[in-house]
Amino acid sequence: MAAVQQEQHRLLGDLAQRVRRLDSILECMGKPLQDLDSAVHEQLAFLAGAIARALIRRELKIQPGQIVAVIRDTVALLPTSAREVRVHLHPEDATLVRESLAETTMDRAWAIAEDPVLSRGGCRVTSDNSTIDARVETRLGAAIAAALGDERQSAAGPSS
Repeated sequence: MAAVQQEQHRLLGDLAQRVRRLDSILECMGKPLQDLDSAVHEQLAFLAGAIARALIRRELKIQPGQIVAVIRDTVALLPTSAREVRVHLHPEDATLVRESLAETTMDRAWAIAEDPVLSRGGCRVTSDNSTIDARVETRLGAAIAAALGDERQSAAGPSS
């Protein structure tokens, strides 16, 4: 009886050791899938950003007046006491805005400054004490970060 119990303990120990090895193998096999999930998630965010940028460029070609709405929304974010308001735009957008709008909007005087570094469809609004970044990249980054549930904006490019 003692020999049977001893053999049973040895077999249970051997079985427990095999279960631990199998657990570690399964854990190692699952780890690349976790890494892959993370990589796929980031690549999907990057792809969504690229598609959104392409759609924005297409929309601007079809309806170039959309930049006016971006400017109105951005200028409206400034405090009412803001002075020396300048709207920085891509040169093509600046030409379009000059043609379609007067230099004053919503009882607030503002001037247009051309900035070839900005991409089409975005703007940067500055005043004597405020700066609002409404570049396409910044807005897309914020949207992607909100969709991912965190504050990372790396998938949409750098933001300043």
